[in-house]
This record gives sequence, C-alpha cells and structure tokens, in this order.
Amino acid sequence: MNKCKYDAVVFDLLTGLIDSWSLWNEIAGSELMGRKWRARYLEITYSTFNYKKYEDLVLSAAEDVGLNSKIAQNLIQQWSSLRPWPEVDEVLKVLSKSYLLGVATNCSIKEGNEAIKLIDITFDCSVTAEEIGFYKPHPKMYEGILKKLRASPQKTLFVAGSPFDVEGAKAMGMDVYWHNRIGLKHKSENKADYIEKSLYRLTEILK
Repeated sequence: MNKCKYDAVVFDLLTGLIDSWSLWNEIAGSELMGRKWRARYLEITYSTFNYKKYEDLVLSAAEDVGLNSKIAQNLIQQWSSLRPWPEVDEVLKVLSKSYLLGVATNCSIKEGNEAIKLIDITFDCSVTAEEIGFYKPHPKMYEGILKKLRASPQKTLFVAGSPFDVEGAKAMGMDVYWHNRIGLKHKSENKADYIEKSLYRLTEILK
C-alpha cells in the first residue's frame, strides 16, 4: 500500500522529461540563439492561453529573435530525434510501481504523442494543449489531467519543467518539483516545494 502523501505524479513533457533544449540549440545553430528562441517561444505560449497551432508559435518565436523561419521548421521535421533526459526511464520505472503517472504538455496532439513514445514506460494518461484548448498555465490544463487520473490536487505531485508551470500547478493546489535542469533563475523558484537539476530525488521523495 502506498503510504506517501501522493497518489499521482504529473510531468511536464518537453522540459521535465525530454531534453528538448539540445534540439532547439542544434536547429538554431548555437546555444545562445537556441535559448533566445526557446525563451521567446515560452513567453508567447504562456501569454497566449487559448490554443493556437503549436508549430505557428514555434515559427513566430523564431522570427521574433531573428531566426529564419525555414530553419525553424526543421524543429518539427526532426522531432523524432528528441531524447529523454538520461535518468528518465530508470526513475519512472520505479515510480510506476506505486503511483499513477500522467503528462500535461503544451504540445499539439501529434507531437505530444510522438514525444511520449520516446519514453520507455506507459503513462496512465496524458493531455495536450491542443486537446484541452488552452496552454499551461491555464487551469484547464491541470484540471484536465487531474480528471483523467481521478486524482485530487492535494494528492498529486507536479513535476514542472518551467517556472510558469511552477506557478500554474501551485495555483491549482499541487505540490511542485521543479526539474530545473539548466539552472534558470526566476521568481517562481520560491514557490516550488523542491528544486532539482535531475529527476533522481523523486525516488527519495516518493518512497
């Protein structure tokens, strides 16, 4: 019997579980340009709320930072080259024995499903922004995955990949583990219950 305070763990996909940073940097031609492009994309996404085509936001962000949109299109074309962070399969296989596992991603349905398949476990359920009609941190995204899992926010740990997700999940009443892999600085770090540069500590928290 699970004696932990949580029944379920929900993950952000493209930063929490997948190393999407490396692909963005590769397509952009440098880490500096890749981060600028990704940061602008996040700004647009988290201020949009209502779902607009994922690919359009990616291209719009590229143009805003001076990146050729034709180059940016390679991100979608090379989507299958994304890879999970090194410890993902190991950690999730442990957690899957005791917890319901879900994914809430700002992807389209197609890209979200393709990225989920890169991970070597079967999640109990997932939601995409396209499916819900809103981007995180809109409450509907978190409500959507909690409803599918049949889990309460108080009994769910959210593993965030961005500071915006930290704010959104906390506003819904969930505890938050910020997987801050690249060491971003943001005011939201004070709201996270845990801040780590890998997923390994989850196996300690969720004993």
